[in-house]
Amino acid sequence: MSPDSSAPPPVSRARRAGWFFLCIPLVLGVVGWWSWSGAAGAAEQAPSDSPLIEEGAGGAGAEAPPKAGPVSAGAALVRGPAPSVQDLSIVSPEQRERLALRELWGERLARAKQTLESYVAATRYPPQSRSIREHPDQVEMAEPERTRPLSREHPDVQLRLKQDRVFVVGDELVRFFVSCEDGQRTPRPCEVLSASAHEAEHMGSAVPPVPVAFTDDGAVGDTLAGDGIYSGVFQPSKQGFPLYSGTIRVNVRVRSGKAEGMAFLDILYTHAVPATFTGRVREVLSEGSLLLYLGINVRKAGRYVVAGRMDDESGAPFAHVSFNEELREGLQEVKLTVFGKLVLDEVPTFPLKLRDVEGFLLKETGDPDRELMTALRGYVHTTNEYSTASFSPSEWQSEERQRYIDEYTRDLNEAQRNFNATFEGGKPP
Repeated sequence: MSPDSSAPPPVSRARRAGWFFLCIPLVLGVVGWWSWSGAAGAAEQAPSDSPLIEEGAGGAGAEAPPKAGPVSAGAALVRGPAPSVQDLSIVSPEQRERLALRELWGERLARAKQTLESYVAATRYPPQSRSIREHPDQVEMAEPERTRPLSREHPDVQLRLKQDRVFVVGDELVRFFVSCEDGQRTPRPCEVLSASAHEAEHMGSAVPPVPVAFTDDGAVGDTLAGDGIYSGVFQPSKQGFPLYSGTIRVNVRVRSGKAEGMAFLDILYTHAVPATFTGRVREVLSEGSLLLYLGINVRKAGRYVVAGRMDDESGAPFAHVSFNEELREGLQEVKLTVFGKLVLDEVPTFPLKLRDVEGFLLKETGDPDRELMTALRGYVHTTNEYSTASFSPSEWQSEERQRYIDEYTRDLNEAQRNFNATFEGGKPP
């Protein structure tokens, strides 16, 4: 715990000893001012020589790691009484070296404690079942929106760009929105002069650019006529990219008043899906956790990554669940885990609801690095209701996690032994 900054600094016995020496020449007239000055300086530099922690504090082994909770270097050190006046003149270089080692190993001990405790806390749930607070960018499916200056010559004119999805599969459509505003987000006149879709520059140029229409007439995907927001609808499979997979870039040229500029919007497109979700979900309560099995028909074998969001009964986001394993061809299931301890810690209201499930085949080589599946948008499954007694409070365990805990515990015990050795008149081994 940090000391109270409002409290006056304590006056050590060593400092009071300095005032004692100051009175000696006034009373006896024997010792000059220079003698007192040297003694007082030694008193200022001499730190405590008493133990800083309880004896035997380093006895913990890997079977009994320290209690959780962050530990600062200051909290690990508790000073004893200052040395007596008679000791001030005998602080040797060896003692100063030992005190420096004590400070060094005290800092290492505190750091080792914090490393172990932080790792244990961060891995109490499995990687595939985490609180949604750890994934704020995954609360909703990607619908990017950004602003940028329309041009360098007119930085006061901002261009707002938005799209309703990034990942596009098969015959899916993507909608783009373009508008203009000033620095205070006040709308400005805006007009899309032209737009075209082409392969991103790093993908090459095998497919020629195709025009994309943007309008503000309330038709073909535009929400409201004349509101200053230009909307464009793009369907890659029907507009020049029927057999293409990769990044497609849509360039737009925009004018606002006398200012003109260029901007772009990107999508990742897969023309042929490697697998499809069947829409069927089976739930099982097993070993204190809730397991959701999603049906999937795999056309191309390989490593698949599937992710979904869990909401509670009220619709509040609760957890991010995922799957990352090899799948063979054919009809099968992927498992999404709602970990028991996560349920007990977060206390969501049941029934839970699974929504917005996405997936892709991860490719070992090539660009892009994935082939997309068609996402299941909206709510996919609502679970049964369960009592808290149905879930286990146990932390997640794995061989890898235990290996790291053992290693960090060894580091902690080594720092504790060396720290204790600085009180025994010697140096750490």
